[in-house]
Amino acid sequence: MADYLISCESTADMPRKFFEQRNIGYVCFHYEMDGKTYTDDLYQSTTPQEFFGKLKAGSQAKTSQVGTGEYVDFWEPYLKQGLDILHVSLSSGISGTYNSACLAAETLAPKYPERKIRVIDSLAASAGFGLLVEYMADKRDAGMGFDDLVEWTEGHKLNVNHWFFVSDLDCLKRGGRVSATSALIATALKICPVMNVDYEGKLIPREKIRTKKKAIVRVVDNMMDHVEDGAAYTGRCAISHSDCLEDALAVADLIGERIPALKDKVEISDIGTVIGAHTGPGTVALFFMGDERVD
Repeated sequence: MADYLISCESTADMPRKFFEQRNIGYVCFHYEMDGKTYTDDLYQSTTPQEFFGKLKAGSQAKTSQVGTGEYVDFWEPYLKQGLDILHVSLSSGISGTYNSACLAAETLAPKYPERKIRVIDSLAASAGFGLLVEYMADKRDAGMGFDDLVEWTEGHKLNVNHWFFVSDLDCLKRGGRVSATSALIATALKICPVMNVDYEGKLIPREKIRTKKKAIVRVVDNMMDHVEDGAAYTGRCAISHSDCLEDALAVADLIGERIPALKDKVEISDIGTVIGAHTGPGTVALFFMGDERVD
């Protein structure tokens, strides 16, 4: 067993059993909806259908990042056990939680001078964040040491590609992320914005595609343009979705047609409550290892 803990945050949007089976710790974000505060507990206290159903009905969710004290409380028991901490945070281009984690590491370092505490900015989100953590767990389980894994992660995190589309702009409109006029026009023309995450870990709109069917094809086309080894790719591939499983399956099926080794092997998971509060329902996101993000 490794002498260090890999930890991340709930915004890696992987199922709870994944973290348990791969021995990865996670710290939970929070969100507020209808006057109540909830923990982003990987759908233990709600379901994706219930959460996104409330958004569709008009509720708004306001998210809050992990506080410095929460990291301290989570890591300290492992430090007392003699384990080093290798933590990967949600992209700093999306959230300020990376800074909170760094402050927590600085707080604990004097108390545990013999232990290593390293925080890495994933520059990734949702199951792309989860995909990076999964590769890290693979390396750890193959015997890679703490320092070598830090170096590998820093050297490969920008190879995690993110491509996604949004088919329901209502929540983005209500949250002020797109104007009412833009949302109205896009809905009337059946436009699905296609976006990705750039080298700074920020969400960037790339195209406006008419019809969801064409958006599904476009994200897979983008994968083929950037994926490692092209049609011969045998690495990991993940899809996360916000209450639109049928669309996620359509993307996975098309990937299986173009990359035979991935047929029936694409990991599909639900977008969590925190990321989902920003995307709303109707989002499908595709993640894979490929070209280094340079723009």
